[in-house]
Amino acid sequence: MTTTVAVVEQHPLFREALARVIDEAPGLVRGPMTGSVDEFLAHRSPQGVVVLEEHGGASAVLAVAEAGHKPLVLAAQAHDTDVLAAMAAGARGFLTKFADAPEIATAMRRVADGGSYVSPSLAARMLGGPVARPPARTALTDRERQVLSLLAHGERDVDIARTLTISVRTVRSHLDRIREKTGQRRRSELTRLAIGEGLVYQR
Repeated sequence: MTTTVAVVEQHPLFREALARVIDEAPGLVRGPMTGSVDEFLAHRSPQGVVVLEEHGGASAVLAVAEAGHKPLVLAAQAHDTDVLAAMAAGARGFLTKFADAPEIATAMRRVADGGSYVSPSLAARMLGGPVARPPARTALTDRERQVLSLLAHGERDVDIARTLTISVRTVRSHLDRIREKTGQRRRSELTRLAIGEGLVYQR
């Protein structure tokens, strides 16, 4: 099987470099190569992986995700808040522009296969400080971990319900219990928790 990968990058030279990564990677096929999210969405391309620069922020990620695509963010600089905001908006992966071609290709394939990818250097940095983890006496159940994993991948409550074949009300009940157990309230905080628990790589 081949995977179509589109690119949204305002700098022509870097856009061309990403095109070469796609062209040289077995199983990857180049999709639209555009300079903006609006230009990309105007193509009405089939759903697939879209490599986004960080310039558009979380709103750009959300627009691409809501169109049914799988955003993979590639950033010149990445603060923890940028990574969490992008993941909460629906990004399936996050890399810096220091990543080499093999790593970028690996991230593209993992996202295409329905998983996610966070650059190891970013994950290590984000986990270098205190990370909220549920205490042993209030450990998350398997179902709660599934819900948390899907949330960290940017899935909406309705999408989580569809994936797990449960009601939206049940999803929200699980999220309420997760919040009670962990003390983490916002979706960005829950995403960080999922990264700390190693759930962001599971799908």
